[in-house]
Amino acid sequence: MKIALFGGSFDPPHQGHESVIKEALNTLEIAKLIIMPAFISPFKESVSVPAQKRLEWVKKLWGKLEKVEICDFEIKQNRPVPSIESVNFLYQFYKPSKFYLLVGADHLQTLSSWHSFEELKKKVEFIIAKRDKIVIPKNFKDLNTHINISSSFIRKHLNLDKVSGEIQEEVKKYYQKQL
Repeated sequence: MKIALFGGSFDPPHQGHESVIKEALNTLEIAKLIIMPAFISPFKESVSVPAQKRLEWVKKLWGKLEKVEICDFEIKQNRPVPSIESVNFLYQFYKPSKFYLLVGADHLQTLSSWHSFEELKKKVEFIIAKRDKIVIPKNFKDLNTHINISSSFIRKHLNLDKVSGEIQEEVKKYYQKQL
């Protein structure tokens, strides 16, 4: 079985995430795409939306797509979880013949510093989602995504146009309450 993992804070989930998901489903020969919201990223100090709310949004947006599974493993850990732990968990559960790890191009600079990176790169094939005109090295496969937006930009500017329509009003109301 070939699987792919797409993790992240999804704070909030947006059309850029959706572009990655659709492109992965359309181009990778996989039996399952696992979307795994983080409790909190190991590279961040905080999130602006509680984990359960972000999980709820992710489920609403992508939980009914064919071949997609929403996994709450990292949220249940109630702490930052390095990718290698999530990968090992999914290996035990699925025993995949091929494991793709979807990563945004904005992470390329720090990828080699990820926890247990050497072990991680032996277990997964990195698929890099294009973003912000970042050049992707030829030794990586890429996904031809075409929406350059970040959750931090959405939060900072309350620019919710790039939040998927189904949850746009809910996200807008949530963030407006936080001001």
